[in-house]
Amino acid sequence: MRQGDVMRRNGRARPLVQVRSAFTGFRFLPEVILLAVRWYLRYGLSFRGLEEILAERVIDADRVTLFRWVQRFTPLLIDAARPCRHAVGDRWFVDGTCVRVSGIWRYAYRAFDRHGRVVDVFVSEHRGIASARAFVATSVLAHRIATEVIADRGAALANVTPDLIPAAFHDAGQCESNRCEAGHGRLKARLRPMRGLRTDRAASVVIRGRAFVQNVRRGHYELGVEASPVFRLAAAFDELQPAI
Repeated sequence: MRQGDVMRRNGRARPLVQVRSAFTGFRFLPEVILLAVRWYLRYGLSFRGLEEILAERVIDADRVTLFRWVQRFTPLLIDAARPCRHAVGDRWFVDGTCVRVSGIWRYAYRAFDRHGRVVDVFVSEHRGIASARAFVATSVLAHRIATEVIADRGAALANVTPDLIPAAFHDAGQCESNRCEAGHGRLKARLRPMRGLRTDRAASVVIRGRAFVQNVRRGHYELGVEASPVFRLAAAFDELQPAI
């Protein structure tokens, strides 16, 4: 059974069980690993803080191990959940913000749809035409083309979006991307306890994982729908476990 295959149950798409589990060879149970990954992506914890919380529950996993779990299993969770995601809205809000990676500023592009869902994330070494084009091109390929794109007055996005999505209406008015700015504030509040990310890949995984958790909690996936909102994320991770 290939990763990404789905089965239908009660009219809902569900990830199918993998023949070979990604948890094979790990000393800890899959439930423990996914619990640590979920807590890290959901709450404002550093790896040291997460290590202490797990130690109180007699789980002896050091912060290096926790870092490796997050980096390995976050992309697998996102891929396994892809067949269960809802269709993206046709009105996009696109913007970028600076994040510090190993003491150097990087630029994180993010796109939201009209429902508040994070459409895509792209972390780049530079802020310019090339990185903006790569971000928008990736988003267009991954999702259906938007009919309206709202961005700030940055030159890169303003030049790129009409070329790659010519059929859409483009709006670069002042304060039009306030929804993105509010999202950037929440992202930076989450990154603050980490005291800086070490590599571009680590930054991309954490930012994408944070967006994935946010989307699941807001009901943008057919995951955890039978659970109450407070338990939706935990139920979604339980449903994804057999698929990774």
